[in-house]
Amino acid sequence: MPHASTTGELDGRVIVITRPAGTASAFARQVRARGGVALLLPGLALRAGDEDARTPLREALRADDLLLFTSPAAVRFAAALMPLRTRATVLAVGQGTAAALRRHGLAVQAPARQQDSEGLLDLPALHDVRGRGVALVGAPGGRGLLQQRLIEGGARLREVWVYRRTAARLDRRHVDAVRQLRPDARVLLSSAQALANLHDSLPPEAWTHLCSAVAVASSERLEAAARAAGFRHVRRAASALSADLIAAAR
Repeated sequence: MPHASTTGELDGRVIVITRPAGTASAFARQVRARGGVALLLPGLALRAGDEDARTPLREALRADDLLLFTSPAAVRFAAALMPLRTRATVLAVGQGTAAALRRHGLAVQAPARQQDSEGLLDLPALHDVRGRGVALVGAPGGRGLLQQRLIEGGARLREVWVYRRTAARLDRRHVDAVRQLRPDARVLLSSAQALANLHDSLPPEAWTHLCSAVAVASSERLEAAARAAGFRHVRRAASALSADLIAAAR
């Protein structure tokens, strides 16, 4: 299991990070800097979308009125296809996605508190979308709430799938580390799909052991999903930002 100092606000507690494979190194450093032990248990793997995404992305940047980015990964994979230059109004589902967009020089609007699809839909820019071109930039799957509400509102919706989500490959080291977790470990959850993938990928006894730890959920919806999946002790963080998840893990 990864080593960390036993001093600091996390006092040596194991923090299980379920972010997509290859994306959690900075998060792990934050955990270690606060005296915790970071255990990477990815619930997702991110893959580049089909090259066909280049054409709809180009058209969205050039012609649509509103661009909605659903995650920092959506920004990363879109920027790998082409420069993100546009005159459209750019919206982000949360502050992490907004920060990624600002690094590409874009002015961004994002919900300050409820950093999910519902919070995004509450932004004034989306109150009246009738007849407007709206591009949703992200990956296929998810709840479909954004698509449903935008279509119901009369938007001309364009879906631009620049990446895809798959289950991460877990090996014996992951399973053994889960089996060694103490009940005071914290399992950080910010994706319902990652939660479902972990449930399906871990052996039943390892999953049961994981559920004996304390889940830290990034939203009310994730809190309910964690309880339904078998976690008996669940805390809710203010958002999916790493700082908020770590604060709730203390």
